[in-house]
Amino acid sequence: MRLPLPPFNLETALQKVQAAEDGWNSRDPARVASAYTLDSEWRNRSQFINGRAAIEDFLTKKWQKEHDYRLKKELWAFLDNKIAVRFEYEYHDDAGQWFRAYGNENWEFAADGLMQKRYASINDVMISESERKFLWER
Repeated sequence: MRLPLPPFNLETALQKVQAAEDGWNSRDPARVASAYTLDSEWRNRSQFINGRAAIEDFLTKKWQKEHDYRLKKELWAFLDNKIAVRFEYEYHDDAGQWFRAYGNENWEFAADGLMQKRYASINDVMISESERKFLWER
């Protein structure tokens, strides 16, 4: 079980979004994957991913290429067991080129609070290091 549980109100939807942001910013594939059902369905850009094990594998590969990843999520809407967020994140590749990714996610949760569906639309923009928004201590 992963609290808070649906149906969501404003307070619990905000808690769910913050928990997701915190998890993704850990860049720990196992931690992030544990928030999803064993048979979770994802669409991430043009890629379709099914199941917690595949999610963990996807995230492991993602963060091997996306260095110094930092994400910010914002609640957009919620209803019953569904939440929509907008997000942006920054990272750099092996060559040191920085990117900012913008997108929207639609989430659906099982009764136990685990996410069973995640549909993400994402666009990447090349930025210079001086254009970064999300700075933090390493």
